[in-house]
Amino acid sequence: MEETQNPTCRKNDYQKVTFEHKLFVIDQINNGQISANFASKKYNISRATIHYWMKKMSNYSGQKTGISKDEQIRKLKEKIEDLEGIKEFQQDLIVEFEKVTGEELSKKFLPDWLTNEIQRKKKKLSK
Repeated sequence: MEETQNPTCRKNDYQKVTFEHKLFVIDQINNGQISANFASKKYNISRATIHYWMKKMSNYSGQKTGISKDEQIRKLKEKIEDLEGIKEFQQDLIVEFEKVTGEELSKKFLPDWLTNEIQRKKKKLSK
């Protein structure tokens, strides 16, 4: 009688991964671009290894922001409002400067879209 041998269970062969690649994978997971499960399949890395890297890299980075996505969005919206206020103030200064000097320097030195906004401001202020 012939003995049938069961096929041996082979481990997956993994290649060595560079430090930069580890950081790249962990960064994608932390930013919510991909899940650990998807990264495991995509890069042929076990989930346990990914979680091990994440644990080790949290110590390596030395800082945890601990900021939720909603908090980040709120801060970015506040930043946008601040920058829009600064832009309005600068445009008002340019309009006043052009009134005093009589030269339209915005047309010479600024992009067209910004020049158009300044021209609209001039029209509003002259009414």
